[in-house]
Amino acid sequence: MNDMRNPNLQLRDPRRDVFTAGVSTKGERSLSRPSHLTRVIHLLLLIAVLNQLMTSQFMESPLPGDSPGLLYTLHEYVGLASFLIVFGFWIWALIRNGETRISRLFPWFSVTRIWEVLTDFLDQLRHLIRRDLSDDTSGAMASAVHGLGLLIVTAMAVTGSFSFFARGSALAHTALAVHSLMANLMWAYLIGHSALAALHHLLGSDILTRMFWLRRNAFWPRWRP
Repeated sequence: MNDMRNPNLQLRDPRRDVFTAGVSTKGERSLSRPSHLTRVIHLLLLIAVLNQLMTSQFMESPLPGDSPGLLYTLHEYVGLASFLIVFGFWIWALIRNGETRISRLFPWFSVTRIWEVLTDFLDQLRHLIRRDLSDDTSGAMASAVHGLGLLIVTAMAVTGSFSFFARGSALAHTALAVHSLMANLMWAYLIGHSALAALHHLLGSDILTRMFWLRRNAFWPRWRP
């Protein structure tokens, strides 16, 4: 009965928690725990990208008149699914609240945002010198790096899907050339991104816990100087 008389109590919508659980209420700090939906999309993109990069190393393009092999077919259809996942992430990034905003993913059109990235980069270097990355910085640099990854995977998905539907045309060949270039960039991005994530984890950050539902100290204990 006392609860009914308290005007400050609000009913929670349990359906909202499925998508926004873990979102910080501290504004747009990108180092807060991402929502479940963001983590699901991130995981799907990771699986799709790994599949595309690995199958591209072993598949063979069919000759005219020949049927495509299993790996080539898998690469094509997972690529089309990747396009849908990327498209869904763009929509979610535009409408979600309490998480990283588009302006932080692509700060290159604002002097203020660029200065935040440079300042955060210097903060990260100071933490690295002290061998302690456990303290959250503004997250501006991490957000900008994620934005670059999003652009690369988007270009991969768009050019791959276009070449699939425009097969045999001159534009399809151009799209495949761009697709191959983006794949090489994605290899570099994936290796660098994974290495930095591992380094942050070793030096005290809970970055893997935030993104992959992992326990603290998962895989290996954190190293302390």
